[in-house]
Amino acid sequence: MGNTNLYWFAILSVIFASAFSFTFISRVGGWASLAEPYRILEPFSGSQWKFESGHMRYLTGYNHCLTVGADPRGLYLSIPWPLRISHPPLFIPWRDIRLGSKTFLGIKYVELRLGRETPIPFRISERLAQKLKSAAAASWPTESNV
Repeated sequence: MGNTNLYWFAILSVIFASAFSFTFISRVGGWASLAEPYRILEPFSGSQWKFESGHMRYLTGYNHCLTVGADPRGLYLSIPWPLRISHPPLFIPWRDIRLGSKTFLGIKYVELRLGRETPIPFRISERLAQKLKSAAAASWPTESNV
């Protein structure tokens, strides 16, 4: 009987620690701030790419776990269901996104500033940015000093 209780305690501890970690990451990185105005409840039907990577503020990284999508209306972001605690799917209109490019340690990347009130940086590879630009067509934001 003692082993069963220990087993359930271990499982519940892992679940609690995971939920706490994902909530912390969501708040630090800025996903939680974006979720208030940009949470999407219906399925996204535009072009989508799975297992993509991106980084938000304070070095918060989403490595190979993002589904990123785009259409002429805006940018779609989500992560797989098991990891979705505190990370609801987002849809951000292009009018609320500013564009820039940066170089860090010799690596060039594209930085999208997501949101109007307090823009959250979202750094992605040039390869992914080209896919998004193609799907966004004429709606793709022009580059500014981010």
